[in-house]
Amino acid sequence: MKLLIGNRNYSSWSLRPWLVLKHFEIPFSDEVVQLGAEGFREYLATRSPTGRVPVLFDGDLAVPETIAIIEYVADLHPGKAIWPLDIQQRALARAAAAEMHAGFAALRSHAPMNLRASHPGKVSVDSIARDLHRLETLWGDLLARSGGPYLFGAFTAADAMFAPVATRIRTYALPVSDVVAAYVEAIYGLPAFQDWLAQALKEPWIVDDDEIDVIQGRVKPGTLA
Repeated sequence: MKLLIGNRNYSSWSLRPWLVLKHFEIPFSDEVVQLGAEGFREYLATRSPTGRVPVLFDGDLAVPETIAIIEYVADLHPGKAIWPLDIQQRALARAAAAEMHAGFAALRSHAPMNLRASHPGKVSVDSIARDLHRLETLWGDLLARSGGPYLFGAFTAADAMFAPVATRIRTYALPVSDVVAAYVEAIYGLPAFQDWLAQALKEPWIVDDDEIDVIQGRVKPGTLA
């Protein structure tokens, strides 16, 4: 299997299925498409059914969309506990993953994933207050049920879906409870995440659309080194 992904520093949707494959020790290779580079959209149009990343290739099959990729991999490896084994816990995990996929728009737009950066105070808390409150409630309830360190005890696809949110909390030093802060540390402590992060930190590419200083007008596009 091969996973087509975007820049590790910025591509939150690529991170999610990559973490599942890596953590659960499922053999795969990856190919990075340099988002923002000249001709990248044309290249993606030849490789991705949606023109976006990620895409999983398995033989002649091309599976786009993060949740579909995770579900396909889970079906291929039912013994891996990619989702919780208990049917009720599995339903809650899928509900949380679906909520992440469809929601938290303010947090995603105002605080783009940027693993190399540290931007405390550059995101207005008021603009993302509702999303932060929902995170506190959702994560808090699930962690209280499971006892942690991950949402359902052991790491699952639900945690992979929320891993990019954990990075945003650290990058922008967002105000969160001790419970949420401990969960962020658990995500960062995951060996698979550390692998992704180490590779992201070595990337030289800049994508202006995901840089908060460009988005907020402090820096002109094309001037970040």
